Amino acid sequence: MRDVPIDSDMIRLGQFLKLADLIETGGEGKILIGSGDVTVNGEVDTRRGRQLHPGDVVEVLGRQARVVS
Repeated sequence: MRDVPIDSDMIRLGQFLKLADLIETGGEGKILIGSGDVTVNGEVDTRRGRQLHPGDVVEVLGRQARVVS
């Protein structure tokens, strides 16, 4: 698992996927999130606008990243 720092106290799921290099494009993120291939803290989340905070763990296709401040 990789720790990915953010500059504020919150980041949206779609933005974080790109920042963490878990996806190549925003369009790819939209598809993966919509199809249920993204989990936040072990639970599927289909909202691109989901707010993530430090400590949250995101997984996409077997790759994980943790939000850190």
